[in-house]
Amino acid sequence: MELNGEQLIAAPVSRVWLGLNDVSILHASIPGCEEIERISDEEVRAKVMFKIGPVRARFAGKLILSDIVPDVSCSMAFEGTGGAAGFAKGKARVELIGTESGTLVRYSTEASIGGKLGQIGGRLISASAKKIADDFFLAFAKELGGELITLSDTKVEDKKEE
Repeated sequence: MELNGEQLIAAPVSRVWLGLNDVSILHASIPGCEEIERISDEEVRAKVMFKIGPVRARFAGKLILSDIVPDVSCSMAFEGTGGAAGFAKGKARVELIGTESGTLVRYSTEASIGGKLGQIGGRLISASAKKIADDFFLAFAKELGGELITLSDTKVEDKKEE
């Protein structure tokens, strides 16, 4: 499964970066998050309750960060298990781009899913993953004291000087 997208958050890059690295903000933003803790600068562990189609399960997993460039980007490898419901593992890349309106968060994710979840149709899994991502960014923007800006209503231009 692949999930790629962009979200424009009405907050400066530095605040978005700090929020993405603050476990209390992530706890409040991740749908179904029950526990989250930072093990080290590169490792985060979490327990999350997900419902995807007819399958509801509590996943315990870890996230390993790499290629970290503060206020710019990072890569992540993740894996989680949900007992009989199955497992998920994959990798993601997140980039932050400063704009006149705030911060454009660009993400790309590749994941493989097995167990009962793997038996659910790909469209249902993709739709559920997209909704979880959208719900995360909406809550995350509110936690930062900003809001999501609809990309179709806004012309996004990088603030980078040429």
